[in-house]
Amino acid sequence: MAESALAQPIELHCADDDLAREMTRWLAHLRSERRLSPKTLDAYSRDVRQCLAFLSEHWGSRVTLPGFAALEASDIRAFMAMRRSSAIGGRSLMRALAGLRSFGRFLEREGSGKVGALSAIRAPKIGKSLPKPVPVTAAKRFADAEERAGDTRDPWIWARDAAVMALLYGSGLRISEALGLRRRDVPLPGAGDVLVVTGKGNKTRMVPVLQNVLQLVQDYVAMCPHQLPPEGPIFVGARGGPLSPRIIQLTMERLRGALGLPDSATPHALRHSFATHLLGRGGDLRAIQELLGHASLSTTQIYTGIDSERLLEVYKTAHPRA
Repeated sequence: MAESALAQPIELHCADDDLAREMTRWLAHLRSERRLSPKTLDAYSRDVRQCLAFLSEHWGSRVTLPGFAALEASDIRAFMAMRRSSAIGGRSLMRALAGLRSFGRFLEREGSGKVGALSAIRAPKIGKSLPKPVPVTAAKRFADAEERAGDTRDPWIWARDAAVMALLYGSGLRISEALGLRRRDVPLPGAGDVLVVTGKGNKTRMVPVLQNVLQLVQDYVAMCPHQLPPEGPIFVGARGGPLSPRIIQLTMERLRGALGLPDSATPHALRHSFATHLLGRGGDLRAIQELLGHASLSTTQIYTGIDSERLLEVYKTAHPRA
């Protein structure tokens, strides 16, 4: 969410000016002091707006600041039930509740009332879904220009896409992190082996990068017809503007069809594959956490479940039966 958008008072037709003012201040606090990502800010803002719109209709009047502070657990449950009826998942419901709680805590700290009912609501249960990594051989082929035979796009675009995918798998980057790299952030082959990337919450971390991956990036840079200044993005679109993540997603959709891979083979799956394959070859979980930029080790531990499945398969096929 842009800073200028947060500087202007939010217009809420379903709530009074006092509540709209406090919501504006809350979002500004999350951006400047909590340093939440723009996507999280947008999601929290949208969730609270949806709740206020529901409450306005539910109560038959605009929501006031005292009225919001006096929320009852039944009101929140009714809102959550309405959202669930729209077929949204448990994770989205959990995020909505987290946003409402954050807003409630802010109001309490600012002396604008305590929304006690929010603490009485249990977070919805969500099933644990393990990421689906791409096999090693297939992951490598995504960065192979020969796989793009028959592609009618310019060769420099093939080279660009191959370089991006090599970074996702070779360094475990999120797609936003790869596309956020500036030209000066990426060393020439032989001149370095580390990238400094900016991840969630505007946090930076250092990740290793293979020389063959740097060579793929350099091959793309040499072919690119557009100017790539040191402070500008290293990966650009067909007309030289910012490269959209959707372009890489569409490229991977075409390639996974040619490789016979399922729909789960997405750009983010290459990042999952990076972690899974490291763990499968004896990588330390704490080190993998640092490489991925996870704030909590519990987030990284999902990969131990994948590795356990692999070990179990080996056991079933290799263990001698009586």
